[in-house]
Amino acid sequence: MAETLFTKIIDRKIPADIVYEDDDCLAFRDVAPQAPVHVLVIPKKPIASLDGLADEDRGLAGHLMLTAARIAGELGLSEGYRVVVNCGRDGGQSVDHLHLHVLGGRSLTWPPG
Repeated sequence: MAETLFTKIIDRKIPADIVYEDDDCLAFRDVAPQAPVHVLVIPKKPIASLDGLADEDRGLAGHLMLTAARIAGELGLSEGYRVVVNCGRDGGQSVDHLHLHVLGGRSLTWPPG
């Protein structure tokens, strides 16, 4: 996979407002937030999109979801939040690196877009 904006953040070539990090993932505030709280959770393993997950990534995929929930709790989103994964250009994915959006801090409408 080619170097992306997110791999540059992982490698600390680009600064980010990091809210969580462990051996497998990194979470940071989105630079163009769509809600009062908008955090991206990304795997450190280079995976282009949700479609790029393999059977061997089951544990990582679960870890990303659990991390999203943990971050939501730590950021005080007790009234609710949304986790979004965009996949492909038509799905709204703008960076070819798997990422989960954690959105909250206000009432979120449906449908989203």
